[in-house]
Amino acid sequence: MEHVPRIFAAVEQARDSVKAALNGFHGQLRIALSDGVTLSRLPALLARCREEDPEIQVQLYEVPLAQQIRGLHDDLYDAGFSMADNAGDGILTIPVWEDELMVAVPARHPLLAYKRVPLDEVLRHVLVLCDPAVCEGHSRQVDRFFLQHGQEPLIAQRVASFDVMMTLVSAGLALGFAGAAHIAASREPNVVGRPLAGKPPMLTTYLLRRDAEPSAVLARLIERVKTIDQDGGTGLTDDA
Repeated sequence: MEHVPRIFAAVEQARDSVKAALNGFHGQLRIALSDGVTLSRLPALLARCREEDPEIQVQLYEVPLAQQIRGLHDDLYDAGFSMADNAGDGILTIPVWEDELMVAVPARHPLLAYKRVPLDEVLRHVLVLCDPAVCEGHSRQVDRFFLQHGQEPLIAQRVASFDVMMTLVSAGLALGFAGAAHIAASREPNVVGRPLAGKPPMLTTYLLRRDAEPSAVLARLIERVKTIDQDGGTGLTDDA
């Protein structure tokens, strides 16, 4: 039974390949998205793909990290984006983008008196954080940050999406920890992002792919990814 989801995924992708061919595309790039990765850079990346490889159709699949890793091994995906820095044997994790880890604060909260908020002050309040079962890589990075500072946060709730996190913050029920891009993209008007005092902690997004010679199309995608940036973000240039 454990192979059933994989079979359905393969059938779905075969159907997508037929549709792509009927629509005049000569190939596909199958990209998996996990960990609630920031989507703000994807429009620019997809536009570059369409401009430079117009005959290649890009398909996006939003899946849990474990499914992304299995799919890369099983050739269901060509590449993926995640916030996990280790995906096990046979999968390369290439750091490509960074966002500053910030505190999501309700409007009119006393902490807004700080331009850069001391971590000790943040930890006097309850927090809402991402659920590691859904955003495994993101949670690892945030937990590592607390561990490095020898701090134990008081967690009121763990949630499956950044939208729910921002809703709880907006309601004044907790403070949140998220990347600057996620906070900026929030639809909640009563949430303010504040940087932490000291050296800015960074959240890293990784490109995942099989540890094998990439196809020409995938190699071009990797080069594009390294050049895509956004306001407030940092494109990394490590070799693939």
